[in-house]
Amino acid sequence: MNHWTKLSVEFANQRNYLDELFKVYPTIPEGIRDIDKPKWKAIEKAYNEKDKLELLNLLLSLDLFPIKDSYVAYLKRDPAAIGRNPATVDRLYGRLCELGLDKIWERCSEPKETNRQIGPLFRRWINKGVLGVPVLKLKEFLATKENAVLDASDKEMMDFAKKNLNYNRNKGLDFIGRFNAKFVIGEAKFLTDFGGHQNAQFSDAISTLETPGVKTVIVAILDGVLYIEGKNKMYKDITTTYSKYNIMSALLFREFLYQV
Repeated sequence: MNHWTKLSVEFANQRNYLDELFKVYPTIPEGIRDIDKPKWKAIEKAYNEKDKLELLNLLLSLDLFPIKDSYVAYLKRDPAAIGRNPATVDRLYGRLCELGLDKIWERCSEPKETNRQIGPLFRRWINKGVLGVPVLKLKEFLATKENAVLDASDKEMMDFAKKNLNYNRNKGLDFIGRFNAKFVIGEAKFLTDFGGHQNAQFSDAISTLETPGVKTVIVAILDGVLYIEGKNKMYKDITTTYSKYNIMSALLFREFLYQV
């Protein structure tokens, strides 16, 4: 297994992964999901007694969680993560308290929404300067040989990579940087669940990693359910079929860049 993939799996399964990941993908809870009526009394009891762990466990056991949040799917797939991520528990519990029992029940039949724009959040996080190097527009980026990150649109990044790095995909990138005199390009995705669109997103990131002839370091900065051990095909793929590639969590990306 790739060293950075291994560290990502260990982080997700042994530490407060979701709590830390919220700094990168600070999604705002919204939307409502269904609630199972037979469990309502138990849910009402846990709510009234302010037993946040019991309340969350009960709601996570339902087919649909009563609120929409990108981190819920991870907890449903790996319930043990509840005990390792107290801040995530508190955040979700606070949202449930804000809704109140009446609203939870009232909205339980509303349709589940699926759209969420989380793509720009990774780049927004990078642009805060979290990597410790300048984030520069194209002209300034080209003018320096020092460590730096390119701040540009998807198309500008794609054009730069095609012109300078032999990149040949007709698709934008989420990251271009220069570290230790080497260019690094990457695609970032937060995979919130299994199946359908999320599988397609995973495959898209793999396609970037497999781009032939690229004259640089390529990274897939992936987060979410793929690091749940033994639970899904994504995990098996990153630890076997694609284990030679640089696949890692955004939370380890900085350390990776400085050792390139």
